[in-house]
Amino acid sequence: QLVESGGGLVQAGGSLRLSCAASQSVRSTGMGWFRQAPGKEREFVAAIDWNAQNTYYALSAEGRFIISREKIGNTVYLQMDSLKPEDTAAYYCAATSGRYRFHTTAQAKDISTWDYWGQGTSVTVSS
Repeated sequence: QLVESGGGLVQAGGSLRLSCAASQSVRSTGMGWFRQAPGKEREFVAAIDWNAQNTYYALSAEGRFIISREKIGNTVYLQMDSLKPEDTAAYYCAATSGRYRFHTTAQAKDISTWDYWGQGTSVTVSS
């Protein structure tokens, strides 16, 4: 139901734009991005509410990443700038089953908030 694209290999300081296309069943719900580096737990990156009124970011993403979504359609994007080697990870798109599942960053960070996951797209940042 969620299909990510846009990952790849980039040099430090470069940019990538990830996309996540969602199926009809998760249309107009909260959506977000998590990442998981080898040997580490999955961690929150960014989230956007169902009507794109509010966005939430991990501290590591603030000022460098921007999450957005199409007003029509059901695609969410993660624009990643000033990439660092520590951003290297598999990036996963996530969606909630309802519109009002999170209202704070803490709620968005909680993996139990999210009901659907993509298969992941790999991002590698070389130094």
